[in-house]
Amino acid sequence: MRHIAASSILAVLCAGAANAGGSVDFSGATYVNKGLVGVGRVPSNALDKYSETLGGFGSGMALDLPSWKKDRRGFYSGQLYMLPDRGWNTQGTTDFRGRLQHFEIRLTPFYGAATASQNQLSLNYRSSTLFRGGLTTGFDAIGVKPAAGHFPDLPVGQNGKLAIDAEAVVRLNDGSSWISDEYGAYVYHFGANGRLIDALRPPEAFIPKRKNAAGEIVENFSANSPPVGVTYNPSLGNPLMGRQNNQGFEGLAMSPDRKTLFVLLQSALIQDLDPSKISTTRRNTRLLAYDLSRGAPKLKAEYVVQLPLYQDQTTANPKLLTAAQSELFALNDHQFLVLARDSGGGFAVSNPGSVYRSVDLIDISGATNIAGGQYDAAGGSIAPLGVLSGAITPVAYQKFLDINEAAELAKFNLHNGLPNDGNDLYEKWESIAVAPVGDAAAPNDYFLFVGSDNDFITQNGRMAGVAYQDASGFNVDTLVLVYRVTLPTYVAPGRPRR
Repeated sequence: MRHIAASSILAVLCAGAANAGGSVDFSGATYVNKGLVGVGRVPSNALDKYSETLGGFGSGMALDLPSWKKDRRGFYSGQLYMLPDRGWNTQGTTDFRGRLQHFEIRLTPFYGAATASQNQLSLNYRSSTLFRGGLTTGFDAIGVKPAAGHFPDLPVGQNGKLAIDAEAVVRLNDGSSWISDEYGAYVYHFGANGRLIDALRPPEAFIPKRKNAAGEIVENFSANSPPVGVTYNPSLGNPLMGRQNNQGFEGLAMSPDRKTLFVLLQSALIQDLDPSKISTTRRNTRLLAYDLSRGAPKLKAEYVVQLPLYQDQTTANPKLLTAAQSELFALNDHQFLVLARDSGGGFAVSNPGSVYRSVDLIDISGATNIAGGQYDAAGGSIAPLGVLSGAITPVAYQKFLDINEAAELAKFNLHNGLPNDGNDLYEKWESIAVAPVGDAAAPNDYFLFVGSDNDFITQNGRMAGVAYQDASGFNVDTLVLVYRVTLPTYVAPGRPRR
């Protein structure tokens, strides 16, 4: 493979996506993209019940499946829980209290040729649940609260509160939620009332470490994201080992029997890439599997996911960049949907177009389980300078649904790239949910919801008691796209394995 031209590699890696009406074969089954059937939009200046900007909630979503119903008049309804990340942070972090947002949704699928409306999906805000009674913060994790009780060392902000950059959610029938985080990178379990129940600290290989003033290598959870008005510290940079800044646990999923929790790192650990060439060597990321069936969660498996590549648009020469992942969704106990995307392209940024935004398929069945050994020790590497060890077989990966497909976006007056306006997709697409269509003639058809994180970008915002205007000058609404897809191997939570 090293001797094949980069352009040829790109063709191999990115071929085979299922455009609307098309299909891909993967692990013995056929998956079909039947196209975009709805769009929902929430204004950038909307507020939640705490009079704070209702933004960023496309970072994660969880559909309450028992609430999902089809009306004889042709529409669907249900309850959707959506997760904002660390709050408005385009100009520095703020004291944003982590929370879960509750919406009532209604979907009337559109199967026509084209429409100017973007209201097929309505998202009606209902309530919010603060995490840990509001004792969390979006401030950078500049300190560590020592382990106590059954909790490990915890990242804390300048105000001593638990620092959380929440990125994915799995909600259980008892109302509690598992939340994945970028600062730790950790996974937290919050009760229905927002009380912290548990915190999962990953293997030491994941823990970010830097040198302290005495030259000792210690855990340091900072993402070098200081508060608004404070200058970045260029000497801090990325950690010496562990997760990269702002590349923590973006993906979270649970097996249908609710016995295994899966968590996926956004891109490679520092020791699994070349620090001088991060964008081209961060491909080999890690997927953890925790056993929840026997008391305290226990790591039982770990796999390598090789992220997709795309051509760098800033050069005419072959140069492959890594599309980091932003969400994980369990189809069953060994197959998943992965939302992978490029960065720096979309509405409100200097480059209005994206090259890679895709919902892809992975299968861990034939992958090497690397949990518990040398790779999990502090600084343990699976891919020195970004080259995967020959002893490790990664998960199977298949490109599936191209979010950037121009014809499908145009059906709803959306586009990718110029003009750089409110109908140009924003950069960050970070959440997935799935609901049954309920079509007896197509029993494996589902609605696939894909949500955007608008980064709280608005000219009429409010957070932590202070009004703000984003320096970009833009108002970025939150969008949710709804596709109809065929997922032959999907097993809904609580149902037996096929």
